[in-house]
Amino acid sequence: MHELLGSLPPGARVLDLGSARGSFRPGATAATVIALDREIGRELGVQRGNGPPFVCADAAHLPFGARTFKAIVANHSLEHFEDLSAALAEIARVIRPEGVLFVAVPDASTLTDKLYRWLGRGGGHVNAFTSAEKLAPRIEQATGLAHAATLTLYSSLAFLNRRNAPRPVPRKLLFLGGGAEWALFLYVLFSRRIDEWFGFRTSVYGWALYFGALREPIETRDWRNVCIRCGSGFPAPLLRPRRVFGIRVYRCPACRAPNPFFER
Repeated sequence: MHELLGSLPPGARVLDLGSARGSFRPGATAATVIALDREIGRELGVQRGNGPPFVCADAAHLPFGARTFKAIVANHSLEHFEDLSAALAEIARVIRPEGVLFVAVPDASTLTDKLYRWLGRGGGHVNAFTSAEKLAPRIEQATGLAHAATLTLYSSLAFLNRRNAPRPVPRKLLFLGGGAEWALFLYVLFSRRIDEWFGFRTSVYGWALYFGALREPIETRDWRNVCIRCGSGFPAPLLRPRRVFGIRVYRCPACRAPNPFFER
């Protein structure tokens, strides 16, 4: 996502579609950001403090003129859209012909997404995606933007971290180590190893898909180092691990949480 955002010039407009409380950190782009969400808007109103301008609306009926946006970010929002076809048609209408689109979705067949939906009683997911190879051409055909790259996304179960869990902490979380970071640390450590040894996908949770005429090259190598606290992912060369009881561990550059380190 940040390759896309960082390449946008000042004056360009970005739509953070289905943004909840924001899909990326402030300052990630020099462009003008407009955030849109239907449910969160009812809670927070039309403005989110010092954040970007906020619009409460449905993705199937975007309140913008044609060709308004240079870029659109749909970060874990397509799975929530009740009328996905209409939402994709609206994306096609409001994005510029030379625009770029970022889409991240969970893989409904993975352990991570099943846990999320079990814990959250469905988690609001109304669209179940199980194949990036099938989703990419659907988005491409609906928006007219060429598919440029796909990146596999890995899970750290950060949504189970008791620091991030709603209050009171759901009782179901007790079956998953109570959301303690030591339990998430062990899950990440063993799930990555199991996948490496046996070719499973227990540590995968979805995909990031890029569309349009991208100005910057997209890093498509797996980022398996994903923080158990804040969920941020990092390429291995940027991290400085050290050994703790024989395990390579790094401190998350974003939140300083300790995490198991993986070379690839």
